[in-house]
Amino acid sequence: MTHWQDMKKSDLERQYSPSQWSHRMSSDDVIKAHVTALTEGTKRARDLAQTLLNVPYGEGDGEKLDVYIPKSNSLDVSLVIYIHGGYWQFFSKEESGFMAVPMIQKGVVVVAVGYDIAPKGNMDLMVSQIRRSVVSVMQQYSHFRGLYLCGHSAGAHLAAMVLSTDWSQYNITPQINGALLVSGIYDLLPILSTKTNEPLKMTEEVALRNSPMKLVPEVKLSSPNCHIVVAVAEHDSPEFRSQSEEYYKDLKKSGLNVILEDVPNTDHFDIMEQMTNGEYHLTQVLLKMMGKS
Repeated sequence: MTHWQDMKKSDLERQYSPSQWSHRMSSDDVIKAHVTALTEGTKRARDLAQTLLNVPYGEGDGEKLDVYIPKSNSLDVSLVIYIHGGYWQFFSKEESGFMAVPMIQKGVVVVAVGYDIAPKGNMDLMVSQIRRSVVSVMQQYSHFRGLYLCGHSAGAHLAAMVLSTDWSQYNITPQINGALLVSGIYDLLPILSTKTNEPLKMTEEVALRNSPMKLVPEVKLSSPNCHIVVAVAEHDSPEFRSQSEEYYKDLKKSGLNVILEDVPNTDHFDIMEQMTNGEYHLTQVLLKMMGKS
């Protein structure tokens, strides 16, 4: 496959425009449908769960969590932190509770994390916020049986950055039992010369220090027993697919417990939207990871 550095700018833009690769509908329609699916799913989750909304994890206005709690008193509770996508510049925690719909029925707490998207937030800040949110969740909910991460697209990138954290600068080392990374970006360098970088204003230095692909050696230190699933859609662009495949291979070479899930008949959007369904393949993958399928 052509390396991204050899691509024409127009081809690179297309490779990193996920909405242009859907097999189901036009670029505009697939985004509209995605917003609708996540918003409706989150509304359903708020009707079904006990919720704690806008729980602060830091001082900043954007540094808040929404917590979706099962209406049961079971002590065998796992917790999954969900980090939303939107190319680091769209979406918020307000439509990020959708995956709680099947999770709370299995006694799983879901925490949707808010962070300062661009242009208000820059990449270093977003990565720092997500790391601090994980520390805060660990401090508030240390009695849970297992902590898991799930991120979609830009959120998969941020979740992967959590796995590469040097926890020595924090007062806690979270025991992360598993991570489901869905249609993520793990090397930010190709983004630098696309429209996506306009609000982010990343330099090469910023992109390098925030690229999980460059930080694989650190993953071993923070979470030796962590079960990682790198998931990618059949109809993700070739560049997105190759990023997932390369990141998976690098993690495997490092001796980590990782599998690659290539999800058939999905695109960049419905691969995540379907997480409202308890029978959906990736929902089952996550529940199995937690010992709850």
